[in-house]
Amino acid sequence: MKVTIGNKELEGTQENAMDHFSDNHSTNHYCPVTDVIDRISDKWSVHAIILLGKNEKLRFGELKKGIHGISQRMLTVTLKHLEQDGLLTRTVFPQIPPKVEYQLTELGRSLLGQLIKLSEWASENMVHILRAREEHILKND
Repeated sequence: MKVTIGNKELEGTQENAMDHFSDNHSTNHYCPVTDVIDRISDKWSVHAIILLGKNEKLRFGELKKGIHGISQRMLTVTLKHLEQDGLLTRTVFPQIPPKVEYQLTELGRSLLGQLIKLSEWASENMVHILRAREEHILKND
């Protein structure tokens, strides 16, 4: 069944979900969607990807200043995970004090593109989401 709003066809149909999200992971206990989302769904990873997406290269201190509220340890862990997943590169320059730069890989830039799409969706639908929240509160009071 095709669903439309106005002249816009919705992509989030039951058929699309059935085609796209396999149930095969239930037998081998591995789901690539869950694996990736678990890794990037924390707010620090998304902030780091967005900040690196706005800049060609950043040093650790610049990242720490740009991500409000992150601790040095949490930034270290976040950058390590993003590097392990191939989303960013870490370049160490042999000098004293050591200079380290981070930048997104092609894979990281492709994820940035998806985050931009998610941001666009959120902006387009925020009014509907806020209205639904208000209706929910009124209904449950």
